[in-house]
Amino acid sequence: MAVERLLPDTEAEDLIALVREIATDELKPLAAEYEEKERFPREQFRLLGRSGLLGLPYPEEYGGGGLSYEVYLQALEEIAAAWLTIGVGLSVHTMSCYALANHGTDEQRSTWLPDMLGGDLLGAYALSETNAGSDAAALSTRAVLDGADYVITGTKAWITHGGEADFYTTMVRTSPDGSRGISCLLVPADTPGLSAGAPERKMGMTGSTTAQMIFDGARVPATRLVGAEGDGLKLALTALNSGRLGIAACAVGLAQAALDEAVAYTKQRTQFGRPVIDFQGMEFLLADMASAVDSARATYLDAARRRDRGLPFKRQASIAKLVATDAAMKVTTDAVQALGGAGYTKDFPVERYMREAKVPQIFEGTNQIQRMVIARELKNA
Repeated sequence: MAVERLLPDTEAEDLIALVREIATDELKPLAAEYEEKERFPREQFRLLGRSGLLGLPYPEEYGGGGLSYEVYLQALEEIAAAWLTIGVGLSVHTMSCYALANHGTDEQRSTWLPDMLGGDLLGAYALSETNAGSDAAALSTRAVLDGADYVITGTKAWITHGGEADFYTTMVRTSPDGSRGISCLLVPADTPGLSAGAPERKMGMTGSTTAQMIFDGARVPATRLVGAEGDGLKLALTALNSGRLGIAACAVGLAQAALDEAVAYTKQRTQFGRPVIDFQGMEFLLADMASAVDSARATYLDAARRRDRGLPFKRQASIAKLVATDAAMKVTTDAVQALGGAGYTKDFPVERYMREAKVPQIFEGTNQIQRMVIARELKNA
């Protein structure tokens, strides 16, 4: 069922209606097939680009939509409800544009940002490494200045869109000075010396390619340094605050889709001469699921509104990511239970939803990391 949203104006209402139409007509019918075949939906990302949906929260002067995060995240939720791979991919692309949009020079922004926001280029965010996941400051991929180029050597891990993206916002070590020795480079996919490893074999979101990115003496012009040397970790962590809101919105979309499936099935499924939804045990289960979805949505909207007003939102972003992704795991599991044996089969999408719900608890900072962030913010208040 369509979510009742309290949007700020008629323009936002029209946008959400357009997004819902695209998600329902163009994305949802393809999701099961693409996920089963582990097929990357590149054409669907191009469709979003042509529709103006790949740069929603960025300035109109560079081809973005100029939208508030409050509206952008609700559009993202609609997309994720239809197909999580696309929703997460859009969130990752948005995060990949963050450093350039907010910390690039005017010349850098005018040169690269229009194509990144207009849909011609799809981005990836290269921070994690095998031994530097939650401890991002431990990353070891090195970039050494050689004349007018940086020469990059190392391997990035767990990269969404790895091998599929057109550019990689990459955090590299430019000095041994711990967290202050990390810098940000905007690396084109066709850079000589850059290659992708074999795609990871995952339990869910199999349409979204995840792979290592291998830098073997890859040469990148120094003009692609975003910010100053040593600013990389600060840029990365700031981007993650917003990226966590994107994942929260995606998780809510997934949970809403699972709830909708459970309600529809239990309305038409009869036992003992009555629709299953009329039994109190099922009523309570569905009520708890709906409460979890609405509560999670409220957390990300609260954080988004704070961000839009220029207020601190780091703690609220971590709370939203924690609450929403835990809710998605619970709601999708309950949806399988509501459908009974049918829910355990691939004839219905809830088994896929349950598998997909696991990874949002892990990426953009595990939920254990979110608890650490929240606790530290409380200590420092």
